[in-house]
Amino acid sequence: MSESVHTVATLPTARQPGCPFDPPAELIDARRYGPISRYPFPDGHEGWLITGYDLVRSVLADARFSSRKELMFHHPLIDYTGVEVPPAAPGEFLLMDEPQHGRYRKPLVGKFTVRRMRQLTERVEQITVEHLDAMEKAGPPTDLVTAFATPIPAIMICELLGVPYEDRGYFQKQVESFMSGETSDEDLMTAYTATQTYLAELVAAKRANPTDDVLSDLTDSDLSDEELRGMSLILLAAGLDTTANMLALGTFALLRNPAQLAALRVDPTLADQAVEELLRYLSVAKTFMRTALEDVELGGQTIEAGTAVILSYNTANRDPERFADPQVLDLRRQDGGHLAFGHGIHQCLGQQLARVEMRVAFPALVNRFPTLRLAVAPEEVGLRPETADIYGVKSLPVTWDV
Repeated sequence: MSESVHTVATLPTARQPGCPFDPPAELIDARRYGPISRYPFPDGHEGWLITGYDLVRSVLADARFSSRKELMFHHPLIDYTGVEVPPAAPGEFLLMDEPQHGRYRKPLVGKFTVRRMRQLTERVEQITVEHLDAMEKAGPPTDLVTAFATPIPAIMICELLGVPYEDRGYFQKQVESFMSGETSDEDLMTAYTATQTYLAELVAAKRANPTDDVLSDLTDSDLSDEELRGMSLILLAAGLDTTANMLALGTFALLRNPAQLAALRVDPTLADQAVEELLRYLSVAKTFMRTALEDVELGGQTIEAGTAVILSYNTANRDPERFADPQVLDLRRQDGGHLAFGHGIHQCLGQQLARVEMRVAFPALVNRFPTLRLAVAPEEVGLRPETADIYGVKSLPVTWDV
C-alpha cells in the first residue's frame, strides 16, 4: 500500500455551522485527496473510507464486497473488540448476500414496480391534500415534520403493509426511537423488541384473515412467520424514515434556496427533476458499509479480505468529477445518476414509492403556501446527529401569511 494515501482519523459527528445540507467538511476534504482514504477503526482494524462516486458505485456492484451483518463488527465510531455480531434475523435482507438476499427481495420486486407505485399517486395526492388542509385550518406556525413530512410516508407504508389505522401512531414512535441516533442502547432495544412483537402479531393476523396488502399477499408463499416479520421491519423502517426526512430536509433546503423554490412553484413540470436533484444534494442515507470477502484491487490500493469499507454516499453525490458544481442545488440539473438509492442488488426497493410521494408532496406544499418560510432562524433548526443512520431535521418550524 502506498504511504501517500490520505488518512481520515475519525468520522465527523457534526456538520459545519451554517452548512446543514453539505457533507461534513472532513469528508469533503478527504475527497480532495483522492477517492479512497485509510480509516483506522476504533478497534485497531485498518479499513478504508471511499468518498469518490465511481469507486462507491463499483463496490456496490461488486459481489466480492459483502453486506452480511455478522461481518460488520468493525464500527466506525465504537470499539467492538470482543463483541460477537450475530447474522441478520430471518427476512432482514438488507444485511444479507445472495442467495439469502434474493430469497426475500424477489417476492417484493413485483410489488414495488414503477407502474404499481404510479397507480398509488392518487392516494398520495389525497393524503397530501388532507394534511395541507389540516395545516391551513390550524394556522401557522407549525412543525412541518409532524404536520406533513412524517405522516405522508407513514400512512402509505402502513397501508401497503396492512397496518391498522389506529396503530400507526405507535408504529411511528417506535421507528423514530431506533432510527433517530439519539436513543440510549436500552431504549433502542426496547423499541426494536416492541416493534418485532407487534409485527409478529400482525403477520399472524394476516395469515388468519388476509386483506388487500403486501403482507397478506406474502403469507401465500413458503416464507415463515419469522421471515415475514423481518421483511416487514425492513420495509417499515426504510419506507417511513427516509422519505420523511427527505420531505422535511428538502423543504428546508428549498426555503434556503428561494430561486430554486420559485422555479418549482412556477413550473409544475420541474417536479421530477427537482426530486432527483434534492436526492443527490441531500443524500439522507449518508454512509453504508461493506466487507471484502477476498483481496480486491480498488483505486490503486489492495483491499485485503476481511477488511471493512465505509462508503460515503453524500460525498459521492457531491463528487466534482461526476457532477458540475456539485455544492449547488440546481433543480434543472441535467447530470443525473445519483447514488441516493444505492446501486447494485441492494438498490432501494422502495425508491419508486419515495419518488411518487416526493413528486406529489413538494409542489403541493409550495403552491398551497406561497409565503411559506422558516419560523425560526436557520441555525435554530434542530438537526439529527451524524450518528443517525438517516440524516434530517428533528423539527422544522414554519409559518406563512394568513
